[in-house]
Amino acid sequence: MATKEHTIDAAGRTLGRVASEAAKMLMGKTAADYTPHILSDVRVKIVNASKLYVSDKKRTQKTYARYSGFPGGQQKENYKMLVARKGIGEPLRVAIRRMLPRNSFLTARLRSLEIIE
Repeated sequence: MATKEHTIDAAGRTLGRVASEAAKMLMGKTAADYTPHILSDVRVKIVNASKLYVSDKKRTQKTYARYSGFPGGQQKENYKMLVARKGIGEPLRVAIRRMLPRNSFLTARLRSLEIIE
């Protein structure tokens, strides 16, 4: 089976709509031969991630939390801080990761994702 490549143009579209479309494609749900227990051979490329529409409220109020596992090790940051630290594609990658099922295919699916700014 040949690898199917999908390209999503994110210019002017909202973060969640692009993320949900990419998550569906990575799971293989857009293919006619979708089978839940088989990893689909799909690559998704998202272009123009820097032109993604994000509301001003989300830029300041959306928080991302991570936890080191140690007492007092929870760290929170907002959208602006995450973009400054990791780049404009990271909030999109986090949104897609959270939309995918938490199973053994998660890391393989995320490897098939490419975000171009």
